[in-house]
Amino acid sequence: MSAKIKVNLANQGAVISKNIYGHFSEHLGRCIYGGLFVGEESAIPNVNGMRTDVVEALKNIRVPVLRWPGGCFADEYHWEDGIGPKETRKRMVNTNWGGVVEDNSFGTHEFLELCQQIGCEPYINANVGSGTVREMAEWVEYLNSAGDSTVVKKRWANGRKDPWGVKFWGVGNENWGCGGNMRPEYYADEFRRYNTYCRNYGGNKLYRIACGPGEADLNWTETLMKIAGNHCDAITVHYYTLPTGDWSAKGSATEFDRESYYETLRRTWRMEEVIRLNLEVMDKYDPQHRVGMIVDEWGTWYDVEPGTNPGFLYQQNTMRDAMVAAINLNIFNSHADRVVMANLAQTVNVLQAVILTDGDQMIKTPTYHVFDLYKAHHDATLLPAEVECAELNGFRQVTASASVKENVITLTAANLHADQPEKVLLEIAGGEANKVTARILTGYMHARNTFEDQHAVEIAAFTDFAVTEAGIEMNLPACSVVEVTIHA
Repeated sequence: MSAKIKVNLANQGAVISKNIYGHFSEHLGRCIYGGLFVGEESAIPNVNGMRTDVVEALKNIRVPVLRWPGGCFADEYHWEDGIGPKETRKRMVNTNWGGVVEDNSFGTHEFLELCQQIGCEPYINANVGSGTVREMAEWVEYLNSAGDSTVVKKRWANGRKDPWGVKFWGVGNENWGCGGNMRPEYYADEFRRYNTYCRNYGGNKLYRIACGPGEADLNWTETLMKIAGNHCDAITVHYYTLPTGDWSAKGSATEFDRESYYETLRRTWRMEEVIRLNLEVMDKYDPQHRVGMIVDEWGTWYDVEPGTNPGFLYQQNTMRDAMVAAINLNIFNSHADRVVMANLAQTVNVLQAVILTDGDQMIKTPTYHVFDLYKAHHDATLLPAEVECAELNGFRQVTASASVKENVITLTAANLHADQPEKVLLEIAGGEANKVTARILTGYMHARNTFEDQHAVEIAAFTDFAVTEAGIEMNLPACSVVEVTIHA
């Protein structure tokens, strides 16, 4: 065999939080408007304004958590502008993303309606950059208190008697950049101040998320942990894959050569280093591992599609992106003891989206199908996977992770080679493969779904494997992601 994957049922790791498979929705381009939300009066089928086709697609991949309203937009968003009758809501210019007018027709109530329809937990990012402590404290009260204060009565007047009990709260976003260009010492003190006045109501205990570094800014991580580590439940990390490493010329989402394909994957593998270096700093101040890590922005970032608003960040999605998703999700799984959540940027029509829409049409991207292949890992127990394989351009050709739940083992693996298949042997110690089924996503590196050909890239049954005395022998096509289900 050219490659080997070893797992041992006796060597079980942490539970892989389903929240690692989270998503991110920002008031950016057509993510919210036209993507997730079309309004009650739209001819596009909807329930209370939420696109039925998109909601059903997100339910299928069991989206566990959805982050909102940003992103950079979060630190210029004032929540009271988005409640009450839509015709009286404040209009604003979205200065971060395209300079378009935001009418606030999608606000707090709409977001929580969307989460209810999907069946996911809401994760709200509050405004620190241009907001106030009182503003965030009252937002928490508005959503979570069962009392009869003036703030809560405002919720009643807007049609909601019972509190929602929102758990996940981010205190600012990228405050080292678009969230206020703060120094780490200043932000850490601001986090402590905001955190003080955000109360727990009833039995709902807030999960308090501090703004961590961009990539491996270890000074930010160290300062934050030193000053505010005892006051937060998790810190965030952001890392995007740029094929060129150059923000001014990121490269095309669809027009790329073999060299660019491999360079994109090489840069994606740096996520492992980003996580490891930040965790080493966190461990100095939190040896008990109480504070979790949340990778709440990750994915590919290319130049926008020609002819689209450059501020809308609309890009296509190919099998190259599917490989990026597989690499990242396997990395997150391998750090399940510390990575408690991750949120792909972004859900619909923005960056590495799982769904693209055009009017009443909707397509599922290759990245969407990777999330479908990986959903069995949700809340399963990690089986650390030892991978032996060749290298490509400085990274491993095969990436894999495994988990077990209720005596069912799930292996997800990808052959990252652009044009050569790979023979892989899966060895399982401590168990027998009594029944094996598999699904696969594969295609040439440029393969993608379009509105003209919506099903060019889809999951299919995978049968090119054999159960032998040595293990499960598989022939993985080039540029493929496979899910193997083993009843032990």
